[in-house]
Parts: sequence; C-alpha cells; structure tokens
Amino acid sequence: MTNIQYQWFALQVRTRHEHGVATHLDGIGYELFLPLYKCRKRWSDRIKEASVPLFPGYLFCRFDPLDRLPILKTPGVIKIVGYDRQPIPVDETEISSLQRLGTSGMPNRPWPFLEVGDPVKIESGPLRGLEGKIVEFKGTHRLILSVTLLQRSVAVEIDSAFVESLRSSSASRYQEKTYGQARSLQLVVQE
Repeated sequence: MTNIQYQWFALQVRTRHEHGVATHLDGIGYELFLPLYKCRKRWSDRIKEASVPLFPGYLFCRFDPLDRLPILKTPGVIKIVGYDRQPIPVDETEISSLQRLGTSGMPNRPWPFLEVGDPVKIESGPLRGLEGKIVEFKGTHRLILSVTLLQRSVAVEIDSAFVESLRSSSASRYQEKTYGQARSLQLVVQE
C-alpha cells in the first residue's frame, strides 16, 4: 500500500460540533487540522480560559476527493467547501502557515478577511519567511494569516521590526514614512 499525501479540504460543520467531528474523523483514520485559539469566557461565577476553534464551523481534512462519502456521512458535517458541488483544495501554504502559528505559541485570534496593503516579508522570529501585506491599524502591529477559500483570517501580534518591505523602489521611503512617525500597522499575509 502506498502512502499518498492528499490535499487539504475545508469542511463546513455544525457550529460547536468541530471537536466532535474532528474526533470522529480522526478515529476512522483521516488527517485533520482544527486550528484553535485561547480566549477568555465569562461564566456566571468566574472567567475561564478556553481553547475554541479559530474558524467556527470549519475544520480541515486531508482526503481523496473521489472518495468523499465517508466524510459527508459524518454526523455534524454540513458540506465540503467548494464550487458547483466540487471540493476545492485549500492552498497548502495557507495550512502550513496556520500550523506554524499554532506551534509558535504567539497569541492570536480571529480577524476579518482583508486583501489590501503593501507587500512585506517577516525577517525574524518564529514566523520568519512568511510574506504578507501591511495596512494601517490603530493599536498594535498584527500579522494576518488568511484562508482564501473560506475568506477567513486570523491575527497575531507582531513587532514591526520583524518586517522588511518587498518593494525595492519604495522600501526606504516606506520605512521613513512608517517607522519614522511610529504609526500603528497591521500585517496581512496573502498566500
């Protein structure tokens, strides 16, 4: 038997059923990725930190798209994300970026999907090598990792010192304008 590496696909599942679907599919041998983040939840008598899905109602699974019936029959699965009833694979680099973020230990949270700004590359730290875009944002600097197919993004705090402009002609002018005035930035990764 050959060990074939299938592509990642996004599964839309019933909200708050992500863990149960992941457990079921993992139990029958599928490779899964359920990105989580830590948030504080208020209960009637206390505040508790919980790990919750980064993309509520979605998880990622590797499988043969020609043999998808076991996935679709899984309790809690609504559909495989795609177009015209055909599953569309998620870009491998987007999944890899999210997995690196998860293992980096850096605080992160869901973020609106964004597509604007100047191109940059992260030059140091645990996210080194990731490329993205900068947009102006009040507060702290953020790196945004996006899953284009789902039009969902996740934000992680990052220091602007880790960023180098990918625009050679405007790099020095950009750094003067941005860092010289100590403006707040948000980093958006477009894979």
